[in-house]
Amino acid sequence: MEGGGMIRSLILASSSPRRKELLQGLNLPFQTHPSEEDESVPTGTAPREMVEMLSLRKAKSVASLYGEGLVIGSDTIVVCDRLILGKPRDEDDSARMLSLIQGRSHFVYTGVAIVEAGTGRSSVAHSKTEVFVKPMDKDKIRRYIQTGEPNDKAGSYAIQGIGATLVEKIDGDYFTVVGLPVGLLAEMLEKYGISVI
Repeated sequence: MEGGGMIRSLILASSSPRRKELLQGLNLPFQTHPSEEDESVPTGTAPREMVEMLSLRKAKSVASLYGEGLVIGSDTIVVCDRLILGKPRDEDDSARMLSLIQGRSHFVYTGVAIVEAGTGRSSVAHSKTEVFVKPMDKDKIRRYIQTGEPNDKAGSYAIQGIGATLVEKIDGDYFTVVGLPVGLLAEMLEKYGISVI
């Protein structure tokens, strides 16, 4: 809460329905304004640096369009064997990713950035979670791909959907894997005068 009981306007720089749903869970009013920023990064950028860089880039681009308010940017990547697994290009690419992560663990990194429109004040952080996937044969991988769920997901699975049945366990924050570590975000918002509870 700000002085005088006013809640600062929040803007989510994302079109992700999962991030929108998670932010709604914090019971804070917000609007969405997806970022159109380029998501390329220099070759060799470390995963934690990559998600922080992209989160901040998204938040800054949207903040530049507003005179006030706090813009939240976020970015998620899946890393296995030092390979970054983004959203699949097609079903074959999805099968390649799922074959790589099955029967073993991988890491999910999600960056969170907050940019204050008008002043440019910003903060950025990230969260990392290890995900252990059950063994899957080619038929099971193909059946999962046929559900359509992997199409727009980093790493080709959704832990909050049917993909939950593929996961053996996780070590870390579940919401990092979904795409917005709400605990981390809440801590960051407190620095801007917004308290969730």
